[in-house]
Amino acid sequence: MRISEDRYDRDRQRLELALRFLTHEARTQTIRIWTGLSDDRIRKLYRSHLGRAACYVPRHRGKSPHQAACFTRSLRIQQETAVLASFFALAGLVPAEPSAAAGAALPDIARGNALCNAFETYTIMIPAASISFEYAVFLAECLARGDQLRLGRCCDCGGMIVVERFPIREKRCHHCVTAARLG
Repeated sequence: MRISEDRYDRDRQRLELALRFLTHEARTQTIRIWTGLSDDRIRKLYRSHLGRAACYVPRHRGKSPHQAACFTRSLRIQQETAVLASFFALAGLVPAEPSAAAGAALPDIARGNALCNAFETYTIMIPAASISFEYAVFLAECLARGDQLRLGRCCDCGGMIVVERFPIREKRCHHCVTAARLG
């Protein structure tokens, strides 16, 4: 019987991605969906690697975020959402044509690593970021499905923004709204 290195490599990649998700304080359900690991394996990974770490990493319980209104509640959050969405688009997480099938195909190892890279870049660019990792995962899923949110353009400058699927009026970016208020 021949041992396949591909299988072990795939398991190692799953564990590494799960550990990255754990350091970003992702919920067990989210990690399970993106890595395919069991809940028990995720908990054991946390206990063995992060449970007694010098820097405490909290574990969040309950349901993952599921309301898209949190991304449009203030201009600051809208601006941060646009920045994060642009990193997702650059990482290839947002398809050209959003669909339910694209949203279902999103969770895998390669895209999970791209998601982590995009989120880490976002937190470097915006040190006091308001969007947590769980909300970032939800945003990526929403943009891939296109059922609640989609990428759009500012009606004044043409900059990329995140808009509701069926906006009531044309949307403006944070910069254009501020410029209109000032003058």
